[in-house]
Amino acid sequence: MSSHTERNRPVPLPAGSLAAGPVPSATAAILMGKVARRYYLEGRSKVEIAQEVGISRFKVARLLDEALATGLVRIEINPLGEIDIDASTRLQDALGLDHVVVVTVADPAPAAVRRQVSAAAATLLGEVLEPTDVLGLPWSRSVYAMVQALRSLPPIEVVQLSGAQTLEGEDASAIEVVVQAARLAGTRGHVFYAPMLVDDVATADGLRREPQVMDALNEARRVTKAVVGIGHWAPGQSTIYDASTEADREQLRAAGVVGEMAAVCYDARGHVVRTPLDKRLITVPGDVLAAIPQVIAVATGVDRAPAVRAAVTGGLVSSLVVDDALARALLAG
Repeated sequence: MSSHTERNRPVPLPAGSLAAGPVPSATAAILMGKVARRYYLEGRSKVEIAQEVGISRFKVARLLDEALATGLVRIEINPLGEIDIDASTRLQDALGLDHVVVVTVADPAPAAVRRQVSAAAATLLGEVLEPTDVLGLPWSRSVYAMVQALRSLPPIEVVQLSGAQTLEGEDASAIEVVVQAARLAGTRGHVFYAPMLVDDVATADGLRREPQVMDALNEARRVTKAVVGIGHWAPGQSTIYDASTEADREQLRAAGVVGEMAAVCYDARGHVVRTPLDKRLITVPGDVLAAIPQVIAVATGVDRAPAVRAAVTGGLVSSLVVDDALARALLAG
């Protein structure tokens, strides 16, 4: 009985499928069906239906409630393209976030999932940015893929939040991420040349004293919106985990670290954890990242569920863009 234009309207169930509640008598079911058809499929008001059928509008309202309760009518919210509207709504309500976008992925390959989810993040970013915003972008593969999918930005400043982590087979840098975004905005970007993780504290201290690094990290305090990737503290789930030594990994695990964003580590409660590794990292300080008013996190894969859940619990993110498998894991608790 439904049509394309009635996609999100309640639709009558097929005969014999009244399973949601007690089955009404035949006459009551026919009246209920008549009222439901006029209201849901024909768009009549309750007052109009009451006049046509010869009952009160209060009885019309009661019949509509019973139609839902008995299963005569069910409400379906169908996917809109690649976005799963129902899962997005349920996850947003469950997590209490400003925005949640759940993407139904077409290709299960990790790189393909990342590209598809990051493209959805680019769309969300374009919708929420205001000309008065200052956008912060750290290095991450998801953030890089998101910037590649952007087509335009309002005239905003863009700030680099971290150094770059060199990955085998990938030559994109943190500077390229910020420069490309700033070019789309028609403004300048606050950028610097530095790795995200270095081998010793002295080198890190020297890099932080570089004017470009100091400028960008100071400008990070003005950031109003940021897009970040979420890394789970496990092999293959975080570029920082993979780049650190086994001693570093064990030390952070002992400190309760479950995830990181822009190399800022946090525990299962979403509290930023200060670790000795921080002294060798070139990135925005944890308190500054936590103070950014709106943070959109992009994450893929069910293995990242603990890190995503912790970031939400600690209020480190305000919006989330994920693939459908990760969304199911998060909804399952």
